[in-house]
Amino acid sequence: MTEKIRADLEAVLSKRVTAIEPIPEGHSGFTYFVDAEGAAGPTRYVLRLPPPGARIAGPADVVRQGRIMAALHEAGLPTPAVPLIVDQPVVDGRPFILMERVDGVRIEKTAQEQKPIDIAANAIEVLKRLQALPLDRTGLGDEDAIGLKVEMMRWAMLMQRAPEELTTRAGEFGGLLAGQVPVERRPTLVHGDYHYGNMLFRGADVVAVLDWEIAQIGQPLLDLGCLCIVAIRRQYQGAPNPGGAISVSVEELYRLYGVDAGEMRWFAAMSLYKYASIFGYNLMLHRKGRRPDPMYEGLTDTIVGMIDEGITLLDTGA
Repeated sequence: MTEKIRADLEAVLSKRVTAIEPIPEGHSGFTYFVDAEGAAGPTRYVLRLPPPGARIAGPADVVRQGRIMAALHEAGLPTPAVPLIVDQPVVDGRPFILMERVDGVRIEKTAQEQKPIDIAANAIEVLKRLQALPLDRTGLGDEDAIGLKVEMMRWAMLMQRAPEELTTRAGEFGGLLAGQVPVERRPTLVHGDYHYGNMLFRGADVVAVLDWEIAQIGQPLLDLGCLCIVAIRRQYQGAPNPGGAISVSVEELYRLYGVDAGEMRWFAAMSLYKYASIFGYNLMLHRKGRRPDPMYEGLTDTIVGMIDEGITLLDTGA
């Protein structure tokens, strides 16, 4: 496959592609480092493709992701430059985006070298900058805002496809969420999966926010909820948890953002519901051989625990 990708890229770039290397990190999408040699010298890119044969919509719509990152980069926000966005089936019969490689390191190394509170503070500072951006500069300005009831139903549909033995209390959890939907704020850009594992760092500074697969215009506290999940998941010892080495409590995250714990209660619970549904759905795909990834077998206790945690949070108002 890589030889086919190489030949197609050379035809588009008019450069000699000297290497194509799959990027092992992450659990979605088809992403490669691409080394190319042109008149200006060698350049390393990052190539993003949808899965072969996938319907180009939702998380598989790499062109939409490229449009978002290009708009944010132009606005001075930490996303990669995207010099090439091709919406036609060109590379291996698929549309693609070609990003410039960002000089940064992943959270696993950053967590060993920087103070957790500094990492969290920088992540929240970038989040607030993203949310302050006018909607017409996000790359999604022509899309309608997604309300909280629609957001909740999106993940409820995914939860229904998770293994039943793990989601016996999901209906109870969903009912509590539906009965306590808060008043909505002004819509902003929402990344949708805003956690340290989707960032690159230089020191404690966030130099790139990646993986805009489920971005939308919606409620800003949803992304703060994503960061809270990293903290909450630390209680599930031994389970995979991107950014789990960052020991920053949800209370510290609320303080850094400037939000009351009472207002965040529903959003923290919504994030527990959302990630339980995502993990459960991906576990189902793994077990059926449709998207093999053994990581999700290590998340069974996490899925059950997150549902229980969310019910407790909404039942007690803690």
